[in-house]
Amino acid sequence: MAPAIPPPPRPPQNTGAALELLVHGVGGATPQEMLGDPRTVRVTGDATAAVYRRTEDAHGEKHPERYRDEPVAEAYCWSGLTSGNGSRALWLLLLPFMVVNLAHWMRPTASGRRRAVRLYGVVVRLVALSLTVLLTAAACEVALDLVAWQCAGTSACSERRSWLGFLSSHQGGWWSQPGRRLALAATVPAALVGLLWYLSNRTWSAYESQSPLDATDDDACDPDGTEEAHGPGAPDNADDPESARLVPPALSRPGFWYGRRLVSRLRAAHTAAGFLTVAAFVMGAAARHDRTVGSSVPPVFGLVIEGALLLCAAVAVWVICRRGRSESVRDNRVDGALITYLPGSALTLLGLAVVHAGWSRPEWVSSGSLSGETTFRLLALSQGLLVVVMALVARSLYRRAPEPRTTLYGLGGPSVAMLACALGGVMTGGVAQRVADWLDGPGTPGTGRGSIIEGPPVLLSWQASVIPVLLLLLLVPVVFLVVRTARRARRMGPDIEAEYAPEPPDRARTRRIARIRATAALTDSAPWIVGVVSAATLLLGTAAVAGSWASGEVPGLATDGAAAPVASLAEAAQSTGSWLIGFGFLLFVAGGRRAYRDASARRTIGILWDVGTFWPRAAHPFAPPCYAERAVPDLASRMSAWTATTKGRLIISGHSQGSVLAAAAVWQLPDPARRRVGLLTYGSPIERLYGRWFPSYFGPVPLLGLNRSVHCWRNLHRATDPIGGPVRLTTDPDPGVDRGPLKDPLAYGRTTALPLPEPILGHSDYQADPVFAKERAALLEELGPRLPRQAEGGDVLEKGQKGQGSQKSSGRSSG
Repeated sequence: MAPAIPPPPRPPQNTGAALELLVHGVGGATPQEMLGDPRTVRVTGDATAAVYRRTEDAHGEKHPERYRDEPVAEAYCWSGLTSGNGSRALWLLLLPFMVVNLAHWMRPTASGRRRAVRLYGVVVRLVALSLTVLLTAAACEVALDLVAWQCAGTSACSERRSWLGFLSSHQGGWWSQPGRRLALAATVPAALVGLLWYLSNRTWSAYESQSPLDATDDDACDPDGTEEAHGPGAPDNADDPESARLVPPALSRPGFWYGRRLVSRLRAAHTAAGFLTVAAFVMGAAARHDRTVGSSVPPVFGLVIEGALLLCAAVAVWVICRRGRSESVRDNRVDGALITYLPGSALTLLGLAVVHAGWSRPEWVSSGSLSGETTFRLLALSQGLLVVVMALVARSLYRRAPEPRTTLYGLGGPSVAMLACALGGVMTGGVAQRVADWLDGPGTPGTGRGSIIEGPPVLLSWQASVIPVLLLLLLVPVVFLVVRTARRARRMGPDIEAEYAPEPPDRARTRRIARIRATAALTDSAPWIVGVVSAATLLLGTAAVAGSWASGEVPGLATDGAAAPVASLAEAAQSTGSWLIGFGFLLFVAGGRRAYRDASARRTIGILWDVGTFWPRAAHPFAPPCYAERAVPDLASRMSAWTATTKGRLIISGHSQGSVLAAAAVWQLPDPARRRVGLLTYGSPIERLYGRWFPSYFGPVPLLGLNRSVHCWRNLHRATDPIGGPVRLTTDPDPGVDRGPLKDPLAYGRTTALPLPEPILGHSDYQADPVFAKERAALLEELGPRLPRQAEGGDVLEKGQKGQGSQKSSGRSSG
């Protein structure tokens, strides 16, 4: 008997229903602005992130004949994930953690270099751990050294601060002994570490706990099992070298947007490291005293606790060095014993250190300062060495698979990691110096002139002194860019007038358009500014460590006896840097708070913040929460559910940062759902920013794979847009993804059709360009034919179309 021949697979059914899912960009937008209608209804979601429709479109897929020319519009609003009340400005204090987390994702493209890739991740996580130790050490420097040790141990300082009276060494109270003062002050940095742990745990539950699509969702999208096993982007020939490169990208892995296990493990290690840092400060002072002659406490007790501290620290470092993320599956496992016992053990050791330091030592007198100098020097040296190792690994990976558009030839990650260390040093040093100045009153700690306390470690003064030098060095590239931009704008003039010919030239109008276009091109020069700042920071930081180590004095005192110009320059750099570091820190916090309250300010700096919080917390668990771990599963689930229930066409339309979310969500879709989806991006930084800085995830190969896996894709961009740009897919034949640069402004002067001056839109309002509607219609045609118009009953249908189709389905999706 002949075997039965299986029936051919059914082609995808098209019900005629079409949906446009709008995703806004930076700064957020209301559903009413995105949909162009004050009457909206929430379809699904909550107050933080949700999908909205116009009220009359609430059940649009049930009447596809009404939307023959325009798709049903939905707006996904995710602004609640990145903006809110002013208290969120406190997240800016975690900026160094966010920046070093970015460095983890900036690894160059690598193929077959698993050991090098793993080494890169280990080094980044060690740099992140050093930043946690640096923050905790700065809190210890303020609370333990400046307040409890120096000010409370000096009568002239404690008498000025009445709230320190019970700690004063001259009061003779129970708390007057140095060890007990340190034990009490240790609660401040310990509480800071506990707060960081709480915020990391709480934000995970609120923002990042959404699970991605399960493998079983494939069956939900294809209940009959008739769809093809591979989407349109799957390689047809495994022997084709180009097809072989199109392996599934990292962003399509089921566990990419669900790093619960790694974040929990890193949180435990960083929390333990913070508690151990506080314990080391307390134990260091007590152990040094106990090793002197005449101590009333046997030193063996301190040695046992110090040994336990070293052992626990080794375990924390081992946890950091373990394998990072497992993305091939959604990892729901949690290392319960590790998460419970490692922070608990560190906290227990801190408690033992506090009890040991609080043991009565009547002969102990505090003088000078604690030995924080060695701690800060070792931290600075270790961070510099780790960044150098990271640069060597990144450069070796880049040489294996060079991509011309990759930032700084693969050194973008090490440069950003160096900036994270510099930010951490500036913020911690600024707080320590400002507190020392406040405690000392009219004196200036560290200068030896009228000060009553020793002040913070001299390394912090040296680091502050190099800030004016760094700013002076930055003047050179800044002036170069200004001159180059002005020349470029002048050269653009004839081309702009020819573009708008035969309209009569207008010099003022031409200069304005040229200036905006030339300024928008500055975005492509940002990597070199970052590289210059990072290299200068590394060199000047090394000089600061060497100067503080060799002299043991602040720059103003270290140059006493030198030539008058040298001494005066050193003193000016020290005083200027000290105030710059404090003023910059306050200005940073105030600006951040304004950005969360003021929409215009939020749009200005929002792109940098949203890039930083787009990526999961894979290097630092105390970084601000990743909104994409909520937004990407939301979008993927919505698209998957809609295509499964309606079998209709879907366009996901993303502007600015919303285009990156849209692409990431499309990558997460099962193949059957992806076949029904078209991607429309505009003002998109997906290649100009993400492709250059994050080549392993948005480089040429992943973007080419995205284009081949999604049904169709169009990208719109303008020359006046400082953020968005082309995708730059280079294949033969040309995939035809990029459309642009679009004409901006639409009219050079006054015309009959546009009698008023047209604005230069730049990054906003792409929907105002007629090309937008044209390309969206073309995408719908590629996804499937429209339903034919009904010859009969036309009056009824026309009424529906007039009621529904008269409104544009794509409102303002820009942020």
